[in-house]
Amino acid sequence: MDYETPQFFRVMQYAARAERDVVDMVSGNPDWEPPAALREGLAEYADGEVSDFQYPPSVGLTPLRDEIAERRGVDRSRVLVTNGAGEANHLAMTSALDRGEGDEVIMTDPVYPYYAGRANLLNAESTYVPVDETGQVDPAAVREATTDDTAAIVVNSPNNPTGAVYPPETIESLVEIAEDHDAVLVSDEVYDHFDYTGDFESALATDSDHVVATNSFSKSMAITGFRVGYAVFPDEDGPLGELVERARTRHMIQNVAGSRPAQYAVLRALRETPPEYYERSRERLRERIDRFTDALDAAGAEYTTPGGSFYVMARFDGFPGTMENVERLIDEAGVAGMPGEAFGESRADWLRFALVTPRVDEAAERLADYLG
Repeated sequence: MDYETPQFFRVMQYAARAERDVVDMVSGNPDWEPPAALREGLAEYADGEVSDFQYPPSVGLTPLRDEIAERRGVDRSRVLVTNGAGEANHLAMTSALDRGEGDEVIMTDPVYPYYAGRANLLNAESTYVPVDETGQVDPAAVREATTDDTAAIVVNSPNNPTGAVYPPETIESLVEIAEDHDAVLVSDEVYDHFDYTGDFESALATDSDHVVATNSFSKSMAITGFRVGYAVFPDEDGPLGELVERARTRHMIQNVAGSRPAQYAVLRALRETPPEYYERSRERLRERIDRFTDALDAAGAEYTTPGGSFYVMARFDGFPGTMENVERLIDEAGVAGMPGEAFGESRADWLRFALVTPRVDEAAERLADYLG
C-alpha cells in the first residue's frame, strides 16, 4: 500500500462541505469529559510562577516520567514524553531504521495508515502481513515475512481499525521473532484502556531489549488536542541502548520540548483519577458497540465486533469501501466513515466507523435505511 496523502483529512473536509447534516464517524476524538483533575490541573497551572511558563526538560517533566515509569515497571531513563503517540511511533521506527541493520518495516494489513505513511517518509521497504477474519495476526506468518533486513515490526493492540486484542502469547511470539532477527518490535498500545476482553498485556511484560512500547493519554483521558504521549525504550545500558539516545536527540531537534501545561495537567489527572473514570468510558463504548452492531445486523451487513478500541468495520453487499462510496454515504445517508481501502488491501471492501459520537443510534439508522 502506498499511503502518501492522509485520507482522514480528505473525508473530513468533504463532510464539512456537505449541504446536509452529517454524523462524523471518521475521527477518533472522544466525545466525553476528560478527568476532573485534568481541568483542575490546568487551572492550577495558570496561576503558577513565571518560571513555570518556560521550557520543560526536553525528555518530559520529571514527575510525569516518574509516574509513567512506576506504572510501567521500568526505569525513568527509558521514558521519553512525546507530542502524542504519533511522535512516539515515529521516533521508534526512525531509531530502529537508524541502526543500519535493515531497511524493512513489517506491518499488518489492514494497518493504521500513518504507520505506512511513516515508512514511506523514511524510505523504508514496507511488508504487510494480512490478519485473519477476526483481526488476529498469525506470528507464523510474521516469522515467514521477517528477514535479517527487517528493522522493525510494528503492531497495534487493541487495534485500529479491526478492534482485535492480541493475546499475551501472540505478543510473546512477536517479541521472539524480533529478537531472532535483531529487529525492534514497536508496540503501539494507545488503546490499552479500551480492552473489553481482559486479554491485553503490554509488550513490556516480556522484558525484552527489542521492544519499544508507545502510548498516549489522548484517548484514555479524552484529550486528543493535548498531544501528550510517550515511548518506553530499551534500557540504555543494554544491547539496543542506542535507541533511546537517538530518540532523545531527534525529539529535541524537532520539537525542543513538549507542552509544559499539558504535561502538568496530565500528571495531576494520572495521580488523582479513579479507576471508575476509565470503566465508565469502557461501559459507554460497550453499549455503543452493541447498539451499532445490532443495527448492522438489521441492515444485513457483515461486521467486526471489537475486543478493544472503539472502531467497527462493516461490509455491505455491493457497496465496497472506496472513497467514492464514502462520499456517497456523506451526501446521501448523512454518515461519514473511512474507506476500507485506506487501511490496505485485505479490507478494501469494508468501511470503518468510529463510535466516539453520541449520535451512534442515529448513524446506525441512517446506514440501515440507506444500505439495508
